[in-house]
Amino acid sequence: MASPFQTRKKAVDLAAPVSRVSRIRRDPPPRVKVVHPHDIKERDARTIIIGIMTFALALFIILIAFSNAAGWSPSQYTVHIR
Repeated sequence: MASPFQTRKKAVDLAAPVSRVSRIRRDPPPRVKVVHPHDIKERDARTIIIGIMTFALALFIILIAFSNAAGWSPSQYTVHIR
């Protein structure tokens, strides 16, 4: 019978309690961006203002659409300034 080939690798002993450290090089984690409470309040205020303005614009567009559907137009009225 032929003898098996000799391998050059060491056998791994899984029962050994020694833990090996990974040798894979990794990038360090990115730095945590510091956010000031003032910046959060500013962003929230801008978001609220934009939301109110878009809601008002939507209501204005709906009002114009209903007035056109009813046949009413602002040009039907004349304004006299004394």
